[in-house]
Amino acid sequence: MGFRQDLLVYTTLECESLEEMAVCMQKAKEEGADLVELCIDSLTFSHISQVEHLLKQRTLPSIVSFRPNSPRYSCRENWKKTCVQVLNLAVELDVEFVEVDREVACDEVICELMTKRSNCKIIASSHVNGGNPTKERLCNLITNLQSTGADIIKLVIDVAYITDVAPVFHMLTHCQVSMQVPLIARAAGDRGLISQLLGPKYGAFFVCGSLGGKSTPGLPALTSIKDVYKLEYVNTDTRVFGVISNPVGHSKGPLLHNPAFRHTGYNGIYVPLLVDNIKEFFRVFSCNDYAGFSVGLPHKEAAVRCCDEVDPLAKSIGAVNTIIRRPSDGKLIGYNTDCEACVTAIEEALRERQKTNGHASNVSPIAGKLFVLVGAGGAGRAIAFGVKSRGARVVIFNRKYERAKALAAAVSGEALPYEQLNDFCPEKGMILANASAVGMQPRTDQTPISKEALKSYELVFDAVYTPRNTRLLQEATEVGAAVVGGVEMFVRQAIGQFKLFTNGLAPEDFMRRIVYEQF
Repeated sequence: MGFRQDLLVYTTLECESLEEMAVCMQKAKEEGADLVELCIDSLTFSHISQVEHLLKQRTLPSIVSFRPNSPRYSCRENWKKTCVQVLNLAVELDVEFVEVDREVACDEVICELMTKRSNCKIIASSHVNGGNPTKERLCNLITNLQSTGADIIKLVIDVAYITDVAPVFHMLTHCQVSMQVPLIARAAGDRGLISQLLGPKYGAFFVCGSLGGKSTPGLPALTSIKDVYKLEYVNTDTRVFGVISNPVGHSKGPLLHNPAFRHTGYNGIYVPLLVDNIKEFFRVFSCNDYAGFSVGLPHKEAAVRCCDEVDPLAKSIGAVNTIIRRPSDGKLIGYNTDCEACVTAIEEALRERQKTNGHASNVSPIAGKLFVLVGAGGAGRAIAFGVKSRGARVVIFNRKYERAKALAAAVSGEALPYEQLNDFCPEKGMILANASAVGMQPRTDQTPISKEALKSYELVFDAVYTPRNTRLLQEATEVGAAVVGGVEMFVRQAIGQFKLFTNGLAPEDFMRRIVYEQF
């Protein structure tokens, strides 16, 4: 993968005091920013000489901007007068970039700045809010900004849905291919995050990030741009992967898949995708470059209906957690890696235990076992179908008894009321799997079953992985049962997804190490 030396990472600094602006500039430098945008309109200053001092003392290359609609300037005339004064000062001091908003970017202002400047570049900018940002609308706006004669144009576009970012990518490509004035583009709001993470794929040369401790909707953390996503390596040929979920901010997938892509030399990027309508997402982002997806809540069941083909196991479970776009025909193929992840983790732990006791067999150690499942949601369904396929006898407990009965019928198992779990002990050596949220942070003191009842189980599995060592697992260990934690299931399902993403290539030890060291 080629390294892009022309990619510039910047952050926007909106500070009330000159001192705070200077401190934030230094912090941005430490977090990997190549330059900063200094929003002078956010500052409180009594004389222009104070701004002059700030600009002379800057520790990073800078963009000087003075935005309209600042609450500090209720009088329109005062705002415009101060704005022109600040921009002229920045040009005189030869600041690297001077940004002029469309509201003041009349020919005479731009012309005056262009005449005075020596090395600084003039950026003509506009903020697009309200309405649907269509290609036609953005194209007209770009033509309008280009007519000012500025060196660079910049658009910040408010987006309501992730699909609204597609026209932004189109404009980036268009400006690059037609060799027109360079374009800086950013889709603002939670759903606009991919405009920065995938922008370099479409030719973006400026990427904006948020400063640590100052989270901004739609902006990746400054540190993640170079540490996690390595955007300097993203190019036209980079294949796009991501996690489709809502909410999506909690996902740890990018922390695992991106280093794994780099480790294997695979030209891919894995990004969070905040999707409201999964069907519409696949309709808009339909090219083969959008190659594979993890599917999270609440889309796992709706995703089945979006697929052209579904793996038989995933179809029987009724949920997919992985979708691959087949390169030969662009069809979407759905899989469920949760199922195998859980089952193989349990099988391996049982085999280890059998080996220690001098018993070894090629038959699944789950076969014939009484498998007690707590929880009948998405994870519970995957586990139930998985262990049924290995020959287990399945008994399901769920707070909503009707859900337990429906799942039991689907896997030819048995459902019992949740209240009977502690007293259920028809035989010794059973397997218990908790697929409910009981014991998850913040309620870490909870457990679905009493410690005394755990004595009947040979192995206990807990799908919860925050905390890693739940109360259920601690108590199971204390009574002598083998245990398998949710982190093990997470890493196995992620490895399964990665193999599907890359057609079999997965650095398993490397991925396992990342999960156990960082999660």
